[in-house]
Formats: sequence, C-alpha cells, structure tokens
Amino acid sequence: MIMKTKILFLLLLAGVTCYAQNTTDEFFKMTRAGFQEKNAYETTAFVEKYFRVPGNTGFNASIHYVENILKKAGFVEQKKNEFEAPLTYRIEKRAMKNNTWEPIDANIDIIGETQPLISYKTNRNMIPINCGSTAADGVTANVVYIEKTVSAEIEKMDLKGKILFSENNPSRLLQIATKAGAIGVLGYSMPKYTQPEIHQTSIQFGSMKANSEVWTLLLSYAAKEKLKAVCLKGDTKLKVNIQTKIYPSEELTIVANVKGSINPNERFVFSAHVQEPGANDNASGVGTLAEMARLTAELYQAKKIKPERSLTFLWGDEIVSTRRYITEDTTRARGIMWGMSLDMVGENTKKTGGSFLIEKMPDPSAIWTRGVDKHTEWGAGDVSEKDLFPHYFNDFIFDICKAQGKFANWTVNYNPFEGGSDHTPFLQNKIPGLLMWHFTDVFYHTDNDRIDKVSATEMKNVGISSLTAAYTLISADENTAIATVSQVKGDALIRLKTEFELSKKAIANGKSADDEKHIIEVWSKWYTDALATINKMPVKTETTRVGSSIKFATNEIEKQTKAYLEELR
Repeated sequence: MIMKTKILFLLLLAGVTCYAQNTTDEFFKMTRAGFQEKNAYETTAFVEKYFRVPGNTGFNASIHYVENILKKAGFVEQKKNEFEAPLTYRIEKRAMKNNTWEPIDANIDIIGETQPLISYKTNRNMIPINCGSTAADGVTANVVYIEKTVSAEIEKMDLKGKILFSENNPSRLLQIATKAGAIGVLGYSMPKYTQPEIHQTSIQFGSMKANSEVWTLLLSYAAKEKLKAVCLKGDTKLKVNIQTKIYPSEELTIVANVKGSINPNERFVFSAHVQEPGANDNASGVGTLAEMARLTAELYQAKKIKPERSLTFLWGDEIVSTRRYITEDTTRARGIMWGMSLDMVGENTKKTGGSFLIEKMPDPSAIWTRGVDKHTEWGAGDVSEKDLFPHYFNDFIFDICKAQGKFANWTVNYNPFEGGSDHTPFLQNKIPGLLMWHFTDVFYHTDNDRIDKVSATEMKNVGISSLTAAYTLISADENTAIATVSQVKGDALIRLKTEFELSKKAIANGKSADDEKHIIEVWSKWYTDALATINKMPVKTETTRVGSSIKFATNEIEKQTKAYLEELR
C-alpha cells in the first residue's frame, strides 16, 4: 500500500512537472528572456523611412525586409502548402486594379521671400495620396484665400489659373475648384486632439481623387497661419513644385506559419499592417511582429515550445489583407480561433501623450460607457445588444497584459470597442479579435510620428504579452481552461459589483430601476456566455472537469446577479 502510494505520488508529481513546463509563467520567462527589443526597433526604423502605400517602393521594401528576418530565423519559403514544413512563409502577389503612388518631393515658396513656406523634407504628409506632379520646374500662380467655403460663392469667383487656399480639407474643395478653373488647392485639416497650436509643424496624411487635373496640398498650422497673414495683406503669388510617381504595381502580403503538432488547422493569427507613413503607425507593429516571429522560430527550433495548434503571422494592407485571409479560404477560416491586431504598439507615451490600450471585443461597456470606462477620441462604434460578442478572450488578454505590467512597471489600460483596425475583420466573421494599440496620440497620422517617438521597451512589453498569450492558447490543456474559468469568474464578479454600485447611484439620481437592472442582467449574461466559450480552449478534451468548473462558476455569477437585482429598487 505504501509502495503504491509512492508510485501514485511520483506519477502525479511528473504530471505536475510536465504541466508546469507549459504554464503561462513559463512562457513569460521565455519571452522576457528572448524578445530582443533592439531587433524590433531596427525594423521599425527601416520601415518608417518610407511613405508606404500598397504596391509602392516603401511598402514592398518593408515586406522584403520582413522576409529576410523570417528566412534568417529558419522559416522556409512555401512551395506547395503552408504546412509542408514546421516553419513556412509565403509572399502573396496580386495585381492591383489601381495604380500605386509615392511621393518624391514638394515645395511651396512665397514669391519675394527667401525661405520656403513648407517643404517635403520637413513635412512629407503635405502631399496627399494620389496627387499628381506639377511641371518639372513647378508652377507660379496667384493664391486666392477664402474664409468661408460656400460653393455658390466660389463658383462666382475668378479662379482660372489660380490657387485656391482655405482652412478646410482640400479634397472637399477639389470638385468646386476644378469647375472654377483653379490649378491647385491648399488646405488645412487637423483635429483638436493633435493640439496643432502647440505642435505647429504637424500635418495629418490624407488622400485625394486619383487622376485629377488639379493638385492639392496640405498645410501645417504654422504654414497655414503664415500664408493667411500674407494673403490678408494683399496679392500673393506662390511657386509650387510637386513631384510624385504613379505607376502600375502588385500588392504584396507576407504570411508566416508555425505548424501545430496536434490540431494544425486550428490557429491564432497575428496581423500588422504595413501601409501608412508613420513610425508608430504602423512601422512599430511591423517591427514588433517581426521580432515575435523570429523569437517563435528560435524557441521552436530549440524545442522550448511545441505548439499544438498553429500560429500565423501576417503583414499586409490594413483590413484588406486580414479580411482576405479570413474570407478567401472558408476551410482555413473555420480553424481561426483568435485574431490579434498590432497597430501603433511602440509609442513612447511620455512624448505622444498616449496610453497603451487593449480595445475589447464588444461587451456591454460599448453600449453603457460609464464609471472608469471611456472611449478614445477615435469615437464610439455603433454597438447594440445584438452586436455583443461574449468571449473569454477579453479578460484573458487583459490579465496577461496586467501581469506583464506589474512585472515591468508598464501601464496597461483598455477601451470599449470602437473598430477601425485589423481586429474588425475577425469580429465581422464571428472570430474573437482584439486590438493592441495606443491613444490618444497628439502625433497620430502626422508627419511628426517619427522614430524618435518610438519606445523599444514599449514594443517589448507588447511583444512579450502577445506571444505569451498566444503560446498559452495554442497549447492549452484542461488545467489552462480551468484556471481561465476561475480568472473570468473573478473578473465577472468584480465587474458586476462595479455596475451594481453605479446603478445604485443612478437610481438615487432618478434613473429608472428597470433600466439599471437591465444593465446588470446584460453584463451577467455576457459573462456567463463568455464562460461557456472556455469549453473549446483545450486542444484535447479528456474529462468533464472544464464543463463542471464552468457550471459552478456560472451558478456563482447568477446567484450574485440575483442578489444585486433584488437590492436595486
């Protein structure tokens, strides 16, 4: 009997030891030790040199830079299918319906002044995407300043051969200016959160109608104010020189895969978009994801990780490439269990003013945004109760990031669902999807979003958290699932208590008790439905333990919900 007990104890110890090698804590140790922030920063610095539009020189150079990282790491180019080797990559090439575009140079000079009003060398966002070129030596013309952009009034003006200048987005005036015979339009468009009066040299990038006979240019706050002051003094003449390239090309997407050993068709997909001209947006996502892929190959080849599901890394055109990856292969789509977008993940928050955020899948805070919940300046999405997406992924990722935050003294926050990045196609196709990002950022979409605003440490924290979460999920067993049930139940009870206190105050201030009870009920249902999704977390279902723990947790939440509802009167 004693011998049997010893044998049983040893077997249990062996099982615990084996499990311990695959816990989240162990994955944290590996990613913290292995993620080289210098690599992520160097990739970011390479990519941010270019103004990136699908098909243009900078976009393609960025794709091939990532390809070289993958090849050096041990990924082999796919010849037949993505699982022909444990580590594969492919570059997908597609003919583009429209020409690609890239900026070369631009200058605006006020005739009679020695210094240029504005120049591409300092403001590469001054040329809107799709803008054509002037004659090689530029054009000289009078500029007409209009304070109010009333279409009927502009049509009466003599603009033939002149440049129209307004404190509005120039693309809005393009059609009117073209009819009136103008040769170009100068405009200004900066949202308040960019604080243009403080950051006076910033210009947010924009676009204009392709193949237009009239060019448009964007001005910074400083350039706009100076030109306005000159125009108000009397007749003003400008020399404008714009050089761009517009040509047929092909769109590139690069996809890398780590094959799962048990269920390879089930996968976690990371996505980082290449296009847009900024350093944080989104060279930092490209650089962070490239280092995540390199480290994954290193750990896999060293046999420190053995993914049981597959892991996919994707770089391409924002939303377009991710949506296509999901929808063009329905069999593959059925196996995508989680998606994550890395977008603006490298911000030096002391310089940008932003905060690291996890944008949650639609939960009730997207409808009833109150207490500490708040939307960013990006703005709330149109979410109703039918759009809610209950899933453990929200709390699972947030808790992983909080653990890294505690370890590294890294500030982690979240925001209710808003949409607008690569997480959206996952959600639209009923796949759990989250966004890792930063906001509010005073340099968002501006030509001051340069490498000096990027933090290698921030990219490392995001990379560590993202990889640790993915490694945990693609090799999850029943113990992982049961631990997640406990975690989500705890988060649910905290949320319900918070909402209960808010509802008590709301009722005391005259709000409808029935409406407040409904909020509690919706939160309760969201969490009980989220708990149910944990059943699919283990790679292999071996016992009924997960289901039993979900049932127990659900009962606790429902019991607490009932108590809160009875107290709300």
